[in-house]
Amino acid sequence: MKDIMGLMKQAQAMQARLQEAQADMERTEVEGTAGGGMVSVRLTVKGELRGLSIDPTLLKPDDKEIIEDLIVAAHADARRKAEVVMEEKMKGVTGGLPLPPGMKLPF
Repeated sequence: MKDIMGLMKQAQAMQARLQEAQADMERTEVEGTAGGGMVSVRLTVKGELRGLSIDPTLLKPDDKEIIEDLIVAAHADARRKAEVVMEEKMKGVTGGLPLPPGMKLPF
């Protein structure tokens, strides 16, 4: 019975840390870039697009497809960075409970 109570306390503490981490991930931003920094995208760690910047030298009608590709690449770069930040934050949240390797908590 003692082990169950300890496990319950750990689960409650983890739930509180999880809620705190989720709120933090809504505030934390990452930036992805493409084209040597000519296009940049800012996302929250949870994936919400917060900003887009395009170097004015790219704004020529003939470069439309290039700009579109660079935006997609910058977004992908930002998503990869967001996943790294999320994984690091989750390591701190789940520190006390043994979770199976590769298990991802829902975000």
